[in-house]
Amino acid sequence: MTKIVFGMPSGEKNAYDAEPGKSVMRVAVANRVDGIIGDCGGYATCATCHVYVDESWVDKLPPPEADESDMLEVAEDPKPNSRLSCQIHVEEAHDGLLVHVPPGQI
Repeated sequence: MTKIVFGMPSGEKNAYDAEPGKSVMRVAVANRVDGIIGDCGGYATCATCHVYVDESWVDKLPPPEADESDMLEVAEDPKPNSRLSCQIHVEEAHDGLLVHVPPGQI
């Protein structure tokens, strides 16, 4: 099973099992990761699942589509490596994917 790692503002890191095809947001919500809410249910119409993709993973993920990029403009403290975790779908190649929860979301 693929592991997704959530880095918290405190420096703590937590890894959770993720089924391929599930979104990173669904993994976070199922495991009650602080700061990841997913209010819109994964439709990229809110930014309550905003994460920073670790720099070591940015080039390994497909780039955000236009609707995701638009929504990231209203996210808490967006950065070049910001993503909506609902738009990152787990693949076996993502084992160990590290995403960071923005401090302002906690």
